[in-house]
Amino acid sequence: MKQTRYSKYESELESLDSSELMQMIQEALLGSGMNDRYDPDPNARPNMDDLFDAILEALVNRDLVPEQMLREALESEDMRQSKLGQEVQRLMNQLVQDGFIRKEFEEGEGGGTGESGEAHFELTNKAIDFLGYKTLRDLMGGMGRSSSGSHDTRDYASGVEQTGELKSYEFGDTLNLDTTETLKNVIHKGFGQMEESDLVVRQSEYFSSAATVVLLDCSHSMILYGEDRFTPAKQVALALAHLIRTQYPGDTVKFVLFHDSAEQVAISQLAQAQIGPYHTNTAAGLKLAQQLLKRENKDMKQIVMITDGKPSALTLPDGRIYKNAYGLDPYVLGTTLQEVANCRRMGIQINTFMLAQDADLISFVRRITEMTRGKAYFTTPYNIGQYVLMDFMKNKTKVVN
Repeated sequence: MKQTRYSKYESELESLDSSELMQMIQEALLGSGMNDRYDPDPNARPNMDDLFDAILEALVNRDLVPEQMLREALESEDMRQSKLGQEVQRLMNQLVQDGFIRKEFEEGEGGGTGESGEAHFELTNKAIDFLGYKTLRDLMGGMGRSSSGSHDTRDYASGVEQTGELKSYEFGDTLNLDTTETLKNVIHKGFGQMEESDLVVRQSEYFSSAATVVLLDCSHSMILYGEDRFTPAKQVALALAHLIRTQYPGDTVKFVLFHDSAEQVAISQLAQAQIGPYHTNTAAGLKLAQQLLKRENKDMKQIVMITDGKPSALTLPDGRIYKNAYGLDPYVLGTTLQEVANCRRMGIQINTFMLAQDADLISFVRRITEMTRGKAYFTTPYNIGQYVLMDFMKNKTKVVN
């Protein structure tokens, strides 16, 4: 028998499972909301107090807390000791028990004992995979290309898929005969009179193997100007990693953060990466991406660069960082374009997803695009995910006869 629940009168907190809770707090977990956007600390690590606040805010915003319970918590001397505080801490422990969150204690803190604020936490591989799947499902659902929980359209298939388009056979075509149409051409004159021109083949799409490096800008501007641009970029990265792992297992994807310098990060580290008080060393990011792609033996090698700013730093031969945030510095620009030219010589395509649209940036991105025959998208934090994923899948296919 169907039951109707009223959150104002009956607490739904006890029936809330970990997957629902993870969806509710995913932006807080991935975003820079646990850091000060005006004075960011790239080495900041969220602690259990941050997690407590994120869960509490999510519950209140979704009207899952009865008014009386919320009032009692607000009037209590210590919210953690209130009934609501205890419920939130129970949910935190539930995330740990279900394998989404891993507590980490600093050395000398009792090896797992102590108050919640003393412990940091990190997302487990299970949490990373879940968030990647959730983001991918939301993005593809928004484009009308996937039903909830399934990826059964040809846009997600691997191998060779029929396009449905027919053509007359030409020498060199794969002999993928369409029997019905071929028979129509020869049945009236007999098989003994069949000619090559009577053959009809069905065209197919071949999904090439690809090696991808995602370059993520984590300079200070990615969380300034009234919006957080870094969180959507990380969500796209997780979704792309999940898509490749589940639908294109022969492909590889690696992630590079670029700022004053550049470094490769694992997907688990990327999820909780933070913005810092950095400039934009695009050249260092491109150079590291080339090194990673050089080791790959794939049909297609590409760089997906997500940024919102012009190059403003580079690494000098002696290891020092040269910085100039004012305009397009000719020295910085020249060195950056040298790395772009190196990508072209290696056959690496650069697809740039730009989250800003001033004149200098447009000119710079056009240069990159022309040099590597790549593509440029001037997008926003709200639609960048759809652009990145659709571009990746489009690049993977080519028509074969």
